[in-house]
Amino acid sequence: MDLTQGSEKHKTDRAKKMMLWFGIVSLLMGFAGWTSAYIVSSSREDWISELLLPNSFLISTAVLLVSSVTYFVARKAIEQNKIALCTAMLFTTLGLGFVFIFLQFRGFEEMLANGYYFTGPTSNIKMSYVFLIAAVHIAHVVAGIISLSVVLYKQLKGRYSSEEYLGLSLGATFWHFLDLLWIYLMVFMTFVK
Repeated sequence: MDLTQGSEKHKTDRAKKMMLWFGIVSLLMGFAGWTSAYIVSSSREDWISELLLPNSFLISTAVLLVSSVTYFVARKAIEQNKIALCTAMLFTTLGLGFVFIFLQFRGFEEMLANGYYFTGPTSNIKMSYVFLIAAVHIAHVVAGIISLSVVLYKQLKGRYSSEEYLGLSLGATFWHFLDLLWIYLMVFMTFVK
C-alpha cells in the first residue's frame, strides 16, 4: 500500500499515531538511560542493597492498573456509542490519575520519614535514583492527565462517536503506556538490588 495515498483525514490520523509512537519511544529511551545508570551505580560501595519501596508506591500501582481498565472501558463504550458510560469512565480515570499522584507524594513522605533523602549529606545514590525515576514518571502522568482532560472536554462537547474517536484512542494508548512503564519501574526497583 502506498502511504502517500488516501484522504487528508486518513493521512492526518496516521501522522498523529506516528507522533504518539515517536514520543513513546523517546520516553522509553530516557527511562532506559536512567535504569541503566541505576544498574551501573549499583556497584558503588555506598549502594543500599536492601530497600523496601514505600507501601504507597504499591497501592498507587494498583490504582494505576484500575485506571487503565477504566480508560479501556471508556474506549469500548465510545465504540458502541455508549456516551454516558464513556464519559463516566473518563471521569473515573481522571480521578484515579489524581489519586495515583497523591499516593506517589505519600510515598515520598514515607521515604523522607525513613531518613531517605533525594540529596544532601544523609542521601545515597540509590534513593536519589528512586526519587528521580518516580518524579519523572509523575511528570509524565501529569502530561497524561492533561491529555485526558482534553479528551474529556471533547467528549463532553460531543466530538467523539463510534465513527470518530481517534483522540480518545490515542489518549488511552498513552495512558496504558504510562501504566506499563510504572509497572516495569516498580518491578525493576524491587528486584534490581
